Amino acid sequence: MRHIFLVLILTIIIAFSIQLPQAASKEEELQSVIIEVEGDPLEHKKYIKTYHPFVKVVETYDTLFKGLALQAQEKDLEKMESLEFIKNIHGVQAYEAISITEKNADQHAVLPSAINQTGYTGKGVKVGVIDTGIDYTHTDLKKNYQQGYDLVDLDEDPMETLPEEGLPTLHGTHVAGIIAADGELKGVAPNAEIYAYRALGPGGSGTSVQVIAAMERAVKDGVDVMNLSLGNTVNGPDYPTSIAVNRAIELGVAVVIANGNNGPNNWTVGSPATASKALSVGATSAPASIPFLYEPVTNKEIPLLPMIGSLPWGLEKYYPIVNAEDGKDMSGKIALLQRGKIPFYEKAKQAEMAGAIAVLIYNNQEGLFQGMVENENDPLTVPVAAITKKSGQWLIEQMKHGTKGVETIYKETPAAIADFSSRGPVTVNWDIKPDVLAPGTSILSTVPAGYKELQGTSMAAPHVAGAIALLKEAQPDWTVDQLFGALKTTAAHMETEEGESLDPIVQGAGEIRPAEAINTNTIIYNSLLAFGKADGGTTNKEKKLVIENMTNQPKTYSFDIPMKEKGISWNLPLSFTLQGGEKRKVPIKLTISTTQLEEGLHQGWLKLTEDEKTYQLPYLFVNKSADNPKAMGFEFSWKSFSKDMYMYRIYMAEPAKRVKIDLYDPDTLLFDRTILEMEELETGINEGQIRKSAVGKSGQYKALITVYLEDGSITTHETQLQIDEES
Repeated sequence: MRHIFLVLILTIIIAFSIQLPQAASKEEELQSVIIEVEGDPLEHKKYIKTYHPFVKVVETYDTLFKGLALQAQEKDLEKMESLEFIKNIHGVQAYEAISITEKNADQHAVLPSAINQTGYTGKGVKVGVIDTGIDYTHTDLKKNYQQGYDLVDLDEDPMETLPEEGLPTLHGTHVAGIIAADGELKGVAPNAEIYAYRALGPGGSGTSVQVIAAMERAVKDGVDVMNLSLGNTVNGPDYPTSIAVNRAIELGVAVVIANGNNGPNNWTVGSPATASKALSVGATSAPASIPFLYEPVTNKEIPLLPMIGSLPWGLEKYYPIVNAEDGKDMSGKIALLQRGKIPFYEKAKQAEMAGAIAVLIYNNQEGLFQGMVENENDPLTVPVAAITKKSGQWLIEQMKHGTKGVETIYKETPAAIADFSSRGPVTVNWDIKPDVLAPGTSILSTVPAGYKELQGTSMAAPHVAGAIALLKEAQPDWTVDQLFGALKTTAAHMETEEGESLDPIVQGAGEIRPAEAINTNTIIYNSLLAFGKADGGTTNKEKKLVIENMTNQPKTYSFDIPMKEKGISWNLPLSFTLQGGEKRKVPIKLTISTTQLEEGLHQGWLKLTEDEKTYQLPYLFVNKSADNPKAMGFEFSWKSFSKDMYMYRIYMAEPAKRVKIDLYDPDTLLFDRTILEMEELETGINEGQIRKSAVGKSGQYKALITVYLEDGSITTHETQLQIDEES
């Protein structure tokens, strides 16, 4: 039986406020809890067994973090709060599987096996899937499934969430099939061994502690490769899951992570893909016929993204459009709705029943999003698509001035970077992410009781995890650094149709080519050159490029001299030779004249040649400051087991003198009250508590977060905030 899973520590943000689970309705029902502790978890386990006999210690964690998994009735768990060795208790915030969508209309299915041109199958390689669980009874997965664990219910059954247990899931099964399906469908590495860890429960949500605990379990089970197609919106390198990822890699596990689906804007990669040691993966798109809304009077094109479970967007003529929020007649029209608390399916169903020919749902925050309207019992009969907040507001404004409708146009697109694929760089350390790209659209793979085409960086990452399994079988003595380095060194450099290189923060090293990686003669270990920030005057930067000659013959390498650029001066070794098997650090020196350059991101490519081979090396630095988000991931929820105390948390990309959070009515946008003021905030996580009496009335609000930076500048951003009445 699934139990309510209440997590106390290390929360991750997807939604900004989620109500804590209620106490079990039946006295005999147990709650599952994971706590983080200070000191030796084994000693604390003994203490709990002795002095709290009604609390069962299910699991002990001591590899990637220090903690205990407990099961007990709520009244017994409440007594845990007073124990001094338990670290901070935080409210529950969601950590979700990277959102996915069904393929666009007229796209051809992409088979995972297409990327494997190696002759290897991943035989004997253990791949851990940290996800929503998997359907290990699926005919294409049961042969390779070895074992697993459920970190939601704390048992050894990592089955996907079933309909009778909550919102059902399929994400982990699709991911596992891409890696190692072996039946009617073949994965990238069809003989790899699958180890499944259910860290995300109903609806694909969970917490960072579940994710970290699942990773720890996978490390102890001896997996060689770990796939995490999950993430959050915090663009920082030191979030807890990112730290755990780096630790797992140091212990010899190749960790592959989806970069996120919040593109195409910069700074959208989220933790744990921000981990400095991880292999973070963006998505390429297959050739397709992509629909766009078109308003002929203003010659405006609006990108749209069909939702999971929706019919393909196949409209071919001009249709009137109506703002459905105004209660106007929708019959035969495209209904425009705003994203909110009502589930997408319910919104779309109401519009369908009112006669709408199609439904558009615009975001309530910046960027595009991918939603789900799947309902097998009562499927929708009209197409439903997402558009950005900006596009939705533009349409509403145009309707006020006489615009009656829109057309749909279709564009044939070649293989390229997927628009939804999150971009880098990472704040604080300014790392280039993603590291590599892989196919991420129209991917056909396994789902419970069948197959489905889905898209997202969730689908791109397991292509890379499968590729690592191939490399591991072919080169069993290679280290994680060599595996990662080989894939990056041999990646295909991507360009626009006009022949211009895509930016480093869009593609990293490029799209993986497993066959070339297995047989590479050269490995460049740190080919993504992040030089950090230049603060003023003339700044000298240096990176040590580590290159290994994998042959037994000498090889000579040379850099092309970069074109002269104002404010940038390179000092590169024009030519050098590595003996057979030699590994060398090569200095790459950069001088930046900050006064001669515009502030912000500067990125480009260095070209290294060896015989007839060319290696494109991406570089990046920040001149003085950038337009990166300064405050992220604001959380606000009830403190666990408390009736009068809220917890809050915010991640800062740089220090701030003060942060103020004001609440506004979401409908009228009238100021309501200031809920919180914090002073002297440091880079990283800042957190605290606030009493219920100081918070004020519950409800849904628009929160304006104002950041007063050390240099005197001020930045703001908005988010939705739900204040719940009781825990």
